[in-house]
Amino acid sequence: MSKIAVVYWSSTGNTEKMAKTITESAKNSGADVDEFFVDEFNADLVSNYDKIAFGCPAMGNDELEETSFEPVFTECEKVLGKKPIAIFGSYEWYEGGWIENWEDRCRASGLNLAFDPIKAYDYPDDEALENCKKLGEELAK
Repeated sequence: MSKIAVVYWSSTGNTEKMAKTITESAKNSGADVDEFFVDEFNADLVSNYDKIAFGCPAMGNDELEETSFEPVFTECEKVLGKKPIAIFGSYEWYEGGWIENWEDRCRASGLNLAFDPIKAYDYPDDEALENCKKLGEELAK
């Protein structure tokens, strides 16, 4: 059985909805899942999990939330090694380029981005939630 962490930051509830959908789907698929608001997670916990899904909405100029999420992700980046990870989140302006920037960052850092990133415009629609359910199922494998 996979041990999974779903780590997210959300201010409006959009990315939180995505995280909860991923968590529920992974649990329903038989995984042992812990869900964390990013302030509850740190790099010392990374080794406790087989796979980690990180969620953060687009902020500012298509960047990650800088006060809570960015520092935690930066620390985790140093210890993730080849652990399979996923990234997801919501956006409300531009084209959602922050997820491509984040994906490029993960690949440039040598992280094992083992799943396609998931983005949702504003509150996640049915298609985005279905993609979150599929991600939960994939994480559980």
